[in-house]
Amino acid sequence: MVDLLEQGTAWLDGMRQTHLSRTVTYQRGVDSVDIAATLGTTTYEVADEAGVIVQAKATDFIVSAEALVLGAAITKPQVGDRIRVSSGTKVLIFEVLDLGGAGHYRPSDPHGKMLRIHAKQVDEETP
Repeated sequence: MVDLLEQGTAWLDGMRQTHLSRTVTYQRGVDSVDIAATLGTTTYEVADEAGVIVQAKATDFIVSAEALVLGAAITKPQVGDRIRVSSGTKVLIFEVLDLGGAGHYRPSDPHGKMLRIHAKQVDEETP
């Protein structure tokens, strides 16, 4: 039996890649892959050194799970991976991070076709 919701999710992912994304470079060590990513944000709470709860924002990258291929194999994001984004004359560098124990990525749809990867900007370069 055909799963119409899964087909619809695949269609939406295709539309996201075509109309709502930009090419970024996902890196782990010496391995990297250029993938289509849609940028977003997630607000989360974290305790500072004094125990005060503060709100913080992470930059999210929504990508197709099957596009995340490193070392000739489909992989899942890992804390510490880097994402490079061209922005005008600069390259912004983001690092995948754990959101205060809530994880560093999550499925962005019920079928796991898309992943929402949480990251923070850690550097920038001028090529």
